This record gives sequence, structure tokens and C-alpha cells, in this order.
Amino acid sequence: MDTADWQIVRSTPLFGALSRDTAERLVEGQGARVCDKGVMLFEQGAPAEFFYVVLAGWVKVFRVATDGQETVVHVFRQGETFAEAVIFMGGRYPVSAETATTCRLVRISGKRLRDCIRDEPEVALSMLASTSRHLKVLVEQIEQMNRMSAPQRLADFLVQLHPRSDGPCTIELPFEKSLIANRLGMKPESLSRALAKLRPFGVSVLRDAVTIEELGRLQQFVATEVEDGVG
Repeated sequence: MDTADWQIVRSTPLFGALSRDTAERLVEGQGARVCDKGVMLFEQGAPAEFFYVVLAGWVKVFRVATDGQETVVHVFRQGETFAEAVIFMGGRYPVSAETATTCRLVRISGKRLRDCIRDEPEVALSMLASTSRHLKVLVEQIEQMNRMSAPQRLADFLVQLHPRSDGPCTIELPFEKSLIANRLGMKPESLSRALAKLRPFGVSVLRDAVTIEELGRLQQFVATEVEDGVG
């Protein structure tokens, strides 16, 4: 890993709370892995042996029901870790993980993590911080589903893809629209309707490019109370 990769690793809640020596011990010898889109990292029910840091790209984590229906639990992006909690418990993966785009990842041994926890109790505190962060994100997703209309959920997703908070911008959708729809708790046709309802707010779409006339205006729409006929 280069300096930029290391900075990404250290920016995560798990590694950011560790001493540099402990963090280096965990990632020692673990170079960045490049994975094409569609690579299965682990499958639901398999023994949990590794956890991951996303250096670039997007990874979807999902569950498959007995009827074959797939539900996206979360989509992880640069600067996020996933699967460390189940490693901590030494169990089996409760979800599957697949690259949603071409990705650069760091894969870290679960055994190494557990050895570090036994030797250095501070690692367990970092695990709690990381797990709390994941729980907070999931709670916010559930709240978003209940509080926001479909167009608001989509608008919030678009706003979070851009680092600025105001002005015009053009955003490339990071992965296919069907996955975006699943992640936001809607069907693909509902996503199309939601996009159409964002046009009055200065949002236009050309294939995978979304142009926003004014980010601040879209943020104001996200923050408004849901009104009849918006969803």
C-alpha cells in the first residue's frame, strides 16, 4: 500500500483509534487487492475468516432469502470497513459481499485481529467504535425509509455523492440503477419515477450522468417534511 492507501485505512473508525504500531501489525503484508466488478468476496453462511477495508470502489453486502430474493443491506465505499464484527465473534458471515464496481481492497485475517485483541485490549475498544458506527448507519437507513419519500431518499443519496454542499455539479452514478433502487428500498420503476419527480428541483439524467443545478436546493428538499403526493 502507498501513503494514500494508508491514510484511508487510518481514517476508518477501527484503525483510527489504534496506535500506529498496532494498526501496522494488523495490515502488515496485506497489499491492496484489485477486484473486478462482480467478484464474490464471501458468501452468507461461510466461516468468517477475513474482514475488509475499501480503498476505492463500492462493495454491496446483501442477504438472500429462501425464495431467492436478494436484499441489499448496505453498499460500502472508500474509507469504510466491513465484516469485522462477525470476525470478532468468530462466527459465520450473516450476509454475502460482492464488488459492485471495480475495487481496491485490503483483506485482513480474522485470526490476526483476534490475536491482537488478546494481546492489546485497546483493539477491542476500537472494535466497539467500528461496530457502533455500522449500527448508527443502519439505524439511519431505517429512519430514512420511514421518514423520507422515495424522491427524498434518492436526492439524499445524490447529495452524499458530492463533496460540495452548494453550486451546480454533474455526478456519475457509481453503480447500476437497479442496485441503487435496492439500496434505497424501492423497485427499479419506482427509482425512475423518483428521478422524474426531482426534475422540478433542477435534476436531470443522461444515461449514468446526473446533473444538479443547485446542490443547496436539493439539500433543502431532502430536509423538508414529506407532503402528500411527493412520494
